[in-house]
Amino acid sequence: MATAPAPLSLSASTLPARLRAGVVPAGTRWRQPRRGRMVVRAKIREIFMPALSSTMTEGKIVSWSAGEGDRVSKGDAVVVVESDKADMDVETFHDGIVAVVLVQAGESAPVGAPIALLAESEEEVPLALAKAQELSNGQPQQAPPAPTEDAAAAPPPLPAATTAPAPVAAGTKGITSPHAKKLAKQHRVDLAKITGTGPYGRITPADIEAAAGIKPKSEPTPAAAAAPPPVAAPSVGAVPQAAVLPPVPGATVVPFTTMQAAVSKNMVESLAVPAFRVGYPIVTDKLDELYEKVKPKGVTMTVLLAKAAAMALAQHPVVNSTCRDGKSFTYNSNINIAVAVAIDGGLITPVLQDADKLDIYLLSQNWKDLVKKARAKQLQPNDYNSGTFTLSNLGMFGVDRFDAILPPGQGAIMAVGASKPTVVADKDGFFSVKSKMLVNVTADHRIVYGADLAAFLQTFAKIIEDPESLTL
Repeated sequence: MATAPAPLSLSASTLPARLRAGVVPAGTRWRQPRRGRMVVRAKIREIFMPALSSTMTEGKIVSWSAGEGDRVSKGDAVVVVESDKADMDVETFHDGIVAVVLVQAGESAPVGAPIALLAESEEEVPLALAKAQELSNGQPQQAPPAPTEDAAAAPPPLPAATTAPAPVAAGTKGITSPHAKKLAKQHRVDLAKITGTGPYGRITPADIEAAAGIKPKSEPTPAAAAAPPPVAAPSVGAVPQAAVLPPVPGATVVPFTTMQAAVSKNMVESLAVPAFRVGYPIVTDKLDELYEKVKPKGVTMTVLLAKAAAMALAQHPVVNSTCRDGKSFTYNSNINIAVAVAIDGGLITPVLQDADKLDIYLLSQNWKDLVKKARAKQLQPNDYNSGTFTLSNLGMFGVDRFDAILPPGQGAIMAVGASKPTVVADKDGFFSVKSKMLVNVTADHRIVYGADLAAFLQTFAKIIEDPESLTL
């Protein structure tokens, strides 16, 4: 009686050594090539330059928190990147070893470009090095532009010149135009001695002038005589580009930092917005008294002004709106007051979120934290790009009046000057000295009209002149 064959075991322990070498560990990605040979795919991942803000196009590496050969885990900060607004830690999304740093500290890279390679294990580090070499050598060279159809095609042959009729010899009777006869009479030229150069020996006025020794008037060439092509009208929203001026001899040229370049770009974009400006004087005696009371509790004048602006915006939502596409309004459900802050090497606008809903003490604490982060260049994107209305206060520096440039994506910006003693007359004609400040608001005229802005400023002035509501 024949025994039944033992069942075939496919476990790795029962396979010969030469076959066990081809077993793929669990969890390892692999692909089956056409010839049936099993190939293990190495896991080499790229760390990309992230987009840390909506306006960021490139980033600068400030420092690497992890160096080549360091093992990192998912969520670890591996690099500090300088965006157009702040310095931020960038985390890795995978475990592995930092095999190659492609962009060194101090260098820049466009958003989305690889800045480092991450290997899953030490065995894959050589593969990462090879890939880095491919990336450095594999930058496609710009091929010369392919000839266009117009450039590639040979120019059409010029039409054959029409054979001009042979001039009639002098002494023969040729045809003379009336104007040529008149010129011949004026200059006493014998027509019988003129050889006509016109069609069929016709004597032209030019022949008479040549015989009389008169220099012919230069006629404009067809290219010069042709009317210049019409200049295309600039499209709506087009921003004129400033001419690049040569450097002044002996001057030092310092390139923009990433933040300064972003500020420059935003300011140039603002020129495309049809803005207008309205000024309004406001008495600040009672506001100054309130400030002296709350100052020991950490409340700043900037916070009081931001709170007053937020309360006025709640009553005039159109001033808190935005025009982003040139065709529609965007009414913002939140009132977020962005406040301009000068920092080393640039300007940034930290945002007080929901300023109309928070009391002045909580706003002051939030503002203190924002300023600290701004000066350390540690603001998160939502801390500076979510503003719906901007406040710029140069009054603290003694500036009595100025105009602010409208930030892109907002409907209005308020420029606050210093409060100074001013002689004023009341309705009965009596004079007194009161503190006054001048507020100038720049607004997008596509969505905010003069009456809208005037009504907003009236409400803002009432809040400032009777500021008890700021403490509620």
